[in-house]
This record gives sequence, structure tokens and C-alpha cells, in this order.
Amino acid sequence: MNLHELHNSFSRVFPDSGKPRFFYAPGRVNLIGEHIDYNGGYVFPCALTMGTYAAVFKREDSTIRLVSGNIEPPVMVSLGGLSYDPAHGWANNPKGVAKLLIDAGHSLGGFDMYVWGNLPNSAGLSSSASLAVVVALALDTLFELGIPPIERALLCQRVENEYIGVSCGIMDQFASTMGLKDHAILLNCSTLEYEQVPLRLGDYRLVIANTNASRALADTKYNERRAECDRALNILRTEAEIENLCDLDMDTFEEYALAAFGEAVMDKASGFTQDTLMYPELKEMAPATDNEIAYMRAYHAVSENERVKYAVEVLNKGKLAAFGEAMTDSHISLRDYYEVTGNSLDSLAQAAWAFGNAEVPAEGDAPIMKVLGSRMTGAGFGGCTVSVVHMDSVEAFIRDVGQRYTELTGLAADFYVAETDDGAREVKTEVKPWQY
Repeated sequence: MNLHELHNSFSRVFPDSGKPRFFYAPGRVNLIGEHIDYNGGYVFPCALTMGTYAAVFKREDSTIRLVSGNIEPPVMVSLGGLSYDPAHGWANNPKGVAKLLIDAGHSLGGFDMYVWGNLPNSAGLSSSASLAVVVALALDTLFELGIPPIERALLCQRVENEYIGVSCGIMDQFASTMGLKDHAILLNCSTLEYEQVPLRLGDYRLVIANTNASRALADTKYNERRAECDRALNILRTEAEIENLCDLDMDTFEEYALAAFGEAVMDKASGFTQDTLMYPELKEMAPATDNEIAYMRAYHAVSENERVKYAVEVLNKGKLAAFGEAMTDSHISLRDYYEVTGNSLDSLAQAAWAFGNAEVPAEGDAPIMKVLGSRMTGAGFGGCTVSVVHMDSVEAFIRDVGQRYTELTGLAADFYVAETDDGAREVKTEVKPWQY
């Protein structure tokens, strides 16, 4: 859909409205640093050329009319009726943005809004954050609120946390707001200090693969994992003065964990991550205790934070193979210690790893790795993987990995060759939607 089509769609559903203004907010893919934004860690996302568009007109009354070109039903409410309503589905997101702006003392009027996105729903590419960010930017602009970009991102995070009820961190909203083309963002989620890092991948491309697996339990499990991390933090605080799990490096974590959790807990948890890969029935025979689970979650958070810093360091040095290895190690930790991957994501990642064996194009030439690394991205329990694939192998990767994934799961994956983009903005010129 281009802007002309978006304008036509707006006029068709709101024939009594005026000429709208257009806004856009991208989705994001996180290259490494998963499930640690809410643990005070570093993350490394980039904004994508897929996202959410909004055509918006400022009304003279207190009525809000919301229509999506992707999801039914349309919703009409007043500024005084912005409480959460399960029947309103997707529209709770823009309602939540408006409510929190009003609660913060900002003066809003009514508006008509038509939204359309080309992010796959429930794929872990932050379609919900993209929607909230584009709404926040549109309302900030139309009603001349003057809210700084990072404050808008924080408000959108609060919509998820306080209004929708998902205990997410700041990464998704920050990346959608602050993205920069040809860069990824190294973000300290504890302090919000950030660096725009050039994403120099040379002859390699980012390929996103959507499992198309159901993620019905994703929000519930997400909140469950956060609660498990909170438990781990409270246990470690008996030995260490820390605000977040990621305040620790691996050496200090192991030191404090030995005193806080005990050697028996640490040994059994490590056994779960190794033996149960081959013998999954062991978990049914001797399920992990709450303390063992808490240790595993903390181990992932601390080690993943270390991986992010290492990955950015080697990327800056042009060591792409090391960067890819860190991505793969991240998936393994998310699978074994954080337990958020599941069969669909593991099958996609394993198919990518198998495809990526070294290829020697000619005698005497250096080997070319077809795939440098692959990992799940997003909350998990379905959703997407992201892989670093040599440009000459992209077509074969999509064909062969897709075929192997279907053999393993009976599902068909969708693939996207990703491009980076700038963050949320008002759109005043013709913009072609992301082609796939």
C-alpha cells in the first residue's frame, strides 16, 4: 500500500472526515541480546523497512474513530471512555496511548485514524510496539504536545506494561522510535544510554524467517519468565548489592550464585541444560525446583549481556564470523537456560546451521561461510529467527531451509531479506512499502 492508497482507504472509511496527515513507525529485529532488556542489559536491535502506517485527522470533538486495514473490528470511543476493553482487541493499543497521554496532563481532542501495517502479526518483529509508536508520534504532532522522542518510547512501553499487561522492556519501542538506516542500536536498557553502530555486513544479508507457529501463550510465558528473573534477582541480592541481573559479569555472577543458590542447585541446573537435550524425559522424572529455574534464567541474562558486548566489539572490528557465532550461542542459551524457543524456532535455527557449512568456491580461495549465525529473535514460543547469510546463498537458503523446516514441523516458513530503516517519522512524500 502506498500513500495514495492509504489516503483513499482513509477517505473510504471516514467519508465525513478531512485530509489526513501520514505517519510511519518501523518494526525491529533484535540481532542479539534477548530477554535482557527488562534485566538491565544491553540489546542490539535495528529498525526495519517494515512497519505501521497511520493516516490521522484531528477532529473538533472528543470522538476517537479507529480503523485497521489489517484487523477487524473498527472501534469508536470518546476521550472519556478509554479504559481497557478486551472486545476492542488491537484498538486497545492506540486507546492506551491516548489514555496515558491524558493521564500525564496532555490536552487531546478527538481524531480519526486508519492504520495499516506490513509486519507479520505475532512474529516477534514488534508490530504492537510499532503501532503504539506511530500513534504516539501522530498524537504528539497533531496536538503539538512537544514530547521528546525517548519520552514517547517510554510512554509506549508503559502502555504495554500498565494498560495491556505485558511486562516488556524498553527495547522494541526504543528501536522503533530511534532507529537509523544502516545502523543497529547498542542500548543500555538500565540507563538508556545508546550508540548508533554502523551495521557493516559486507557480502552478507540479514534474512528473517517467520515460523508461522502459534504464539498463543507468548504473553503469559513472557510474564512468567520476568517473574522468574525477579526471583533470581531477589536471591542474588542476599549476597550482592545490585539493581539488575545484568549488573553482574560472569565471574561475579558465579561467585555470588554459589553463595546465594548453593552448589547443588547450580549443578542440577547445569545438568538440565545438557542431559535433557538428549533425554528430555529427565525433566518429567526430576522437574527443576523454583530455585534451579531462577538460577538458569539468571545465567542466561548475565551471559547474554556479555555476548552482546562481545558481538558489537567484533562487529566493529569486521570479524563477522565471530559475530555470527555469538548469535548462534545466544540461541543455544535461550533454548537451554531460558527455555523460550520451542520446536518451531529450534527447527528453523538448526536448519540454518546445517545449511551454513563452509563452501569452498575454488581451489586456493578462502572458504566462504554460507551462514555465519542464526538465532531466534523476539519473545520466543514461535515468531522469527534472524540469520546472517551470504548474498550468493540467500535464494538457496530460503529454498533449502524452508524445505527442511517443513519436513521437521509440517509448517511453512515465510522469509524476508531485511533492510534497515530510520525510526518513526511523519511521511510527507511517496514511500514505497517494503516489498516481499
